[in-house]
Amino acid sequence: MSAFAGLVERLADLLEPLFHTTAAAAAIVLFTALVRLLVHPLSRVAARGQRARAALQPRIAELRKKHRKDPGRLRKAVLELHEKEKVSPLSGILPGLLQLPAFFLLYHLFSSPTVGGDSNALLNHQLFAAPLGDRWADALGGGGVFGAAGLVYLGLFAVVAAVATFNYRRTKRSMAVSVPDAGGAEVPGLGAVSAFAPFLSFFTLITVAVVPLAAALYVVTSTAWSAVERAVLFP
Repeated sequence: MSAFAGLVERLADLLEPLFHTTAAAAAIVLFTALVRLLVHPLSRVAARGQRARAALQPRIAELRKKHRKDPGRLRKAVLELHEKEKVSPLSGILPGLLQLPAFFLLYHLFSSPTVGGDSNALLNHQLFAAPLGDRWADALGGGGVFGAAGLVYLGLFAVVAAVATFNYRRTKRSMAVSVPDAGGAEVPGLGAVSAFAPFLSFFTLITVAVVPLAAALYVVTSTAWSAVERAVLFP
């Protein structure tokens, strides 16, 4: 973790002339953008997969008609079609999974009072009036919802809520096209995922509230990046 702390500190030093006391927060945003750039090729692959799944829908509709009286045979036929066309119904989750290590590194770094046996100097950095190692509960205890630190969190919540609403509408629309009511023809387990998926972005609000502010910044930046990326890759 010492090496990762050094990376964040070096990025903060580079950004300090521009961002001054919020340089460490800016470094986290920059780090998040770098992670997302590394994952972007997989996001493009996921976009192609979603378009391929949408293209299969007419053939799946034919299978529904053919096997409408045999749900078990219908599910098997749909699975075989996906395998034949080399289309994975769950290919879109890989970019998100690969970001988890970076998130947990930030979470651990800004939850630890020491790094490599020395005091964790990164905990002294702030985003405006909110320390990067604090949580929303600390902001509420220090000045309330409308205190200096509380207002920082309100700004983050507003960004997350706006992005979540955008993602909700796009996901509902894409699900209607790529995963329509299959009358039992969907890949086993995918129906529950499809019903739950539009609401996933709103759970980001909970994450932002309970993790250290540095990790919350990662989540907010990554979520906003995903919204823009989806708008470009899934027009």
